[in-house]
Amino acid sequence: MPTFDAIGIAGTGMTVSRKWLDAVSDNLANMSTVSATTDDAFQARYVVAQSVEYGEPAGVQVAGIELGDAEGRLVHEPDHPLADEDGYVRYPDIDMASQMTQLIMAQRGYQANAAVVDRAKESYTAALQIGKN
Repeated sequence: MPTFDAIGIAGTGMTVSRKWLDAVSDNLANMSTVSATTDDAFQARYVVAQSVEYGEPAGVQVAGIELGDAEGRLVHEPDHPLADEDGYVRYPDIDMASQMTQLIMAQRGYQANAAVVDRAKESYTAALQIGKN
């Protein structure tokens, strides 16, 4: 692997981690979104990543976004304005603990790839300084 590929590969990892962070933050922001029982619940977003082993650039990419269950969960809230005749409303089926775990994983992935970019830049700069002398 050529030395300059490290920045490109780490950059693809940062892009996937950023999209993962966006999806998790969207899920967390909408986990209390209420819908009528006749409507679909907010569907959680899940980023699907895949490796890119051949071609330019090598690294990782977002293969797509999968959506969670549109059925959600029914909650008995008879005083809610969207409640049906039985007093039920629909909430998304999003687990906060799982989303917070994914948030930390995505954040650490972003940080690790950013560290690779920093180290590679330092190595390239040091190589240029050696060649200068």
